[in-house]
Amino acid sequence: MMAQYLEIKTQYPNALLFYRMGDFYELFFDDAVEASAALDIALTKRGKHLGEDIAMCGVPVHAAEGYLLTLIRKGFLVAVCEQLESPAEAKKRGSKSVVKRDVVRLVTPGTLTEESLLEARRHNFLASVAEVRGESALAWVDISTGSFRVMPLAAVRLGPELARLSPSEVVIADATELAEIVTESGASATPLGRAAFDSSGGEKRLCDLFGVGTLDAYGQFSRPEVAAMGAIVEYLEITQKGKLPLLQPPIREDHAQVLQIDAATRRNLELTHALSGGRAGSLLSAMDRTVTAGGGRLLERRLSSPSRQLDVIRERLDSVAFAVGQSRFSGQLREALRKVPDLDRALSRLGLDRGGPRDLAAIRNGLVQAAEMAQMLSGQELPELLDRASSALSGHDDLIALLELALIAEPPLLTRDGGFIAEGYDQELDECRKLRDEGRSVIAAMQAEYAEMTGIQSLKVKHNNVLGYFVEVTSTHADKMLSKPLSDTFKHRQTTANQVRFTTQPLSEMETRILNAGGRAIEIEKRLYDSLKAAILDRAAEVSHAARALAELDLTTALADLARAENWCRPKVDASRSLKIDGGRHPVVEQALRAQGGEPFIANDSDLGDGADIWLLTGPNMAGKSTYLRQNALIAVLAQMGSFVPAQTAHIGLVSQLFSRVGASDDLARGRSTFMVEMVETAAILNQADDHALVILDEIGRGTATYDGLSIAWATLEHLHDVNRCRALFATHYHEMTNLSEKLERVENATVAVKEHEGEVIFLHEVRKGAADRSYGVQVAKLAGLPEAVVARARVVLDALEKGEREGGGAQKALIDDLPLFAATPPPPAPVRNSEVEDRLATVLPDDLTAREALNLIYELKDLLK
Repeated sequence: MMAQYLEIKTQYPNALLFYRMGDFYELFFDDAVEASAALDIALTKRGKHLGEDIAMCGVPVHAAEGYLLTLIRKGFLVAVCEQLESPAEAKKRGSKSVVKRDVVRLVTPGTLTEESLLEARRHNFLASVAEVRGESALAWVDISTGSFRVMPLAAVRLGPELARLSPSEVVIADATELAEIVTESGASATPLGRAAFDSSGGEKRLCDLFGVGTLDAYGQFSRPEVAAMGAIVEYLEITQKGKLPLLQPPIREDHAQVLQIDAATRRNLELTHALSGGRAGSLLSAMDRTVTAGGGRLLERRLSSPSRQLDVIRERLDSVAFAVGQSRFSGQLREALRKVPDLDRALSRLGLDRGGPRDLAAIRNGLVQAAEMAQMLSGQELPELLDRASSALSGHDDLIALLELALIAEPPLLTRDGGFIAEGYDQELDECRKLRDEGRSVIAAMQAEYAEMTGIQSLKVKHNNVLGYFVEVTSTHADKMLSKPLSDTFKHRQTTANQVRFTTQPLSEMETRILNAGGRAIEIEKRLYDSLKAAILDRAAEVSHAARALAELDLTTALADLARAENWCRPKVDASRSLKIDGGRHPVVEQALRAQGGEPFIANDSDLGDGADIWLLTGPNMAGKSTYLRQNALIAVLAQMGSFVPAQTAHIGLVSQLFSRVGASDDLARGRSTFMVEMVETAAILNQADDHALVILDEIGRGTATYDGLSIAWATLEHLHDVNRCRALFATHYHEMTNLSEKLERVENATVAVKEHEGEVIFLHEVRKGAADRSYGVQVAKLAGLPEAVVARARVVLDALEKGEREGGGAQKALIDDLPLFAATPPPPAPVRNSEVEDRLATVLPDDLTAREALNLIYELKDLLK
């Protein structure tokens, strides 16, 4: 057995080998050491190999999926080695023959299909990057749903596209310099031999996969695109050991059809993940009201890839508007959709032979719901998108009838468990089941008969895998059973510490009949499972179309439900340069404020594109500038994905690129300071933004000296205005820049309003035309809880600096030099107690509150009010 293990292991030196031994996957040698540490399971040592004990550990087969997920998330590759025959079959070749085993699958991050290993509402993409003669392409596939896409791209676009797709694994050619870019995106980089990226070989692999003579029927693909797709198919053949998944024909995407958003902007705007790393707090989390797994995946896909095609955007908005207007009907559809299982992933598991009876039932139940919704939609005047979806929901009657006739309502998980084929579907199966089930009653009757015959009421007829059926009595009755006349009928088989076991001729004969019937029933059910699976796979394309239609319906009705509940409006989207939003709101912040029971969100307007492409936004910290910047960007994203938006009205001219430079962070791993990261991201914006881009900039230049920062921010704004000529919202604390509105014709000043009252600042969170003259930083510091001594000292220094700046020349330095040394402000004296007031309070206060306590409360309240 160890010789067999070592032979198989040499073929997969970089993978942990899960070696099947009965009900366990065993790992040996270094694999065992690594796995035990990663999985926190016991490591043992047995036997000898080359004079040393063999390290080993194991995991139960029935619980292996959880262990696999842990290993994959920790970066391990796992080779699953199964038994290809039973021990009985092995013995037929000789008493010392080892059970045949081989690797049936390589488990990698991008090739997972098991329900327990995947997030139901997220795609799990496997991607591939290919380069041919200076041109590049990116292909990606989700084998759990069959989605297969490809696009040409310039090398500089690889990072942003990986950020958009968030693949789990990216296949790259050996000896390329792409591994760092892939790793930065959070994906696992898997090198593959350059031969896998040959476009000629790739075309042949693709034609064989789809059973066509040429790929022309699916579109005109460049050599890099064919190479990238071919590499994916080659990798799937390697990892799936020849069992290729059900892939849909490839669809070519064009980056010009999608709103371009780079990785930094996606992170800053928290589109699908919050800055904290989880989904909670993201825009996706705030707007997800889908009720199916397929609808959830479609929502994330649309949000990650807003469209730039006006006809597509308007078609989606028409569908949402229909569902908003038909609220009762939309609610009925949503109730029906709640019963829809994940058709795509059930179909994929069946195609890879990793499915079971529940996947058959999922296809049946999903198609039944699809047929019901097709009937509901048939009497409606539907917009074009929903009409196409409706047509894909019907036409599955034959398959539904077959599955309803063949399957029970709630099948078991595994085929080997049996019992999932309905009674009456197969006559031979019914006969075997009848014999098996009646055999159980016959065994019970035989037990009663033998108990009466022997006069031993505690006699039992039992079964185990060694003896089969046997008669068991306690040792106190052993002499009676071993003596005549009972010994003529009951043949002694085994004696244990407390029991004696016997068999009889009739019992042995009945055992043979029962075991044969039970085993035969399982064989018949496996055969019927294969025939039902084949019937489904023959209609895989139609089932897949129905799954996509159900996802479309789910997303449309979910967006409509969101729009009604949150009072969102339909945006006007056209080819202009407008960004006019009345009463715009930040959807995530608004929901958070509501959940906290705090103040309502203050809506604000914006108006870019009508002679004022750039708004220069000033105002204090904590007043809401960053929220205002982000909400306008999010509204543009929502409009172009085909959703209603959080505003009273919105007119969005198509945005080609979205850039955001918001927040402060460093990149210590690459030796980049916070300011360096800021400058790198700003450079990317200035070098790439076109005249239909929307740029969001917050506090450019703050990471360096004041005048350095001001000069960089100044020059950046001029470049956006004169060179990029794009729409922009530019927030700054450099109030000197407000003078640019007089020099640059398309720049307009705006400010976030505040109100001062007795030295305190009140944030109104209202954006108005005009400029702020100060930032109220000291007041914000006080609100944050800085010691009073520090706040007071800051006021003194600020007054000196401002006075020196007004007087000019060397006045500022002189004033600073004349500042007294810092000294901590002594604590305020304790309030003076007034006995006369205490006496008067005692006459009017309840007995359980003393005058002294009441007076203390009054003094504390007075301090708070001050």
